[in-house]
Parts: sequence; C-alpha cells; structure tokens
Amino acid sequence: MRIDFYLLNEAAPEALWLTACRLLEKAYLKKHQVFVYCAHQQDAEHLDELLWTFKPDSFIPHHIQGEGPEPPPPIQIGYSQEPRGFNDILFNLSPTIPTFMTRFKRIIEIVSADEAAKTISRDHFREYRKKGFEPQTHNITQKA
Repeated sequence: MRIDFYLLNEAAPEALWLTACRLLEKAYLKKHQVFVYCAHQQDAEHLDELLWTFKPDSFIPHHIQGEGPEPPPPIQIGYSQEPRGFNDILFNLSPTIPTFMTRFKRIIEIVSADEAAKTISRDHFREYRKKGFEPQTHNITQKA
C-alpha cells in the first residue's frame, strides 16, 4: 500500500479544500476511483459543493455516499460509513485513520500548516509506520 502525505505551506482552511479538489481532479483524469473520508457531514457537503465550483471548466463526477446514482461515480464522499465497492484510493480528510484503510491500494492525507493539523498528521504518520507502511511526504506550495 502506498501512503502519501501532501504538506501545505499554508494554514488557511480553504487551502486544504482547494488542494483536495486539485488532487481529486488529477485522480479522476487518471481514471482512479476515490473514496474521500471526511470528519463529518458538514465537511462532506462543503467538498461536494466546492467540486462543482472550484474551477469553471472542470467536471468531476462525484456524490456524497448514499445519494445519487448507482453505480456511484468515480469520486464518492463519505463521513460515517464504510465505502461500498471502492478500494483504489482513500483520501483521508478525517482526524482519525479509518478502520477500513487496508482495503485501499493508496491513501492520501493533506496536511495544513496549522499546528493542530500537523500534530494529527504526525500521529497518523507514526501509526502507519507502526503498521509496517512507509509513508511518503510531498511539499505543496499553494498557487495564488
């Protein structure tokens, strides 16, 4: 399993969400299936809305888990249930590591420059290593 931490140089909450949108667009264009695990319904709804508006010329088929068509589009956003039928990429936007993480081939975590977010991510990094994985880190500079 591949685990990637994307480290932002910015603490503003919108930086995390816009980076998530860009990475989700990239994954979609590469024909991946992605389950985005959010902390709660508000975050899931915020990302759902942002994916429609973050870029005027972008179309990323997605929906919140339990809503929309069957079979689901390649991007599914959830916050309290395990994904159904998804095992390619897990975007973990939650402060906890989901128990179903081992179902996926790849895990992506985005780390804000906010100190609380960095602390949570350091804990996740250690936990992944304890489980025998070697997470990779990538520095991301926000575009103005």
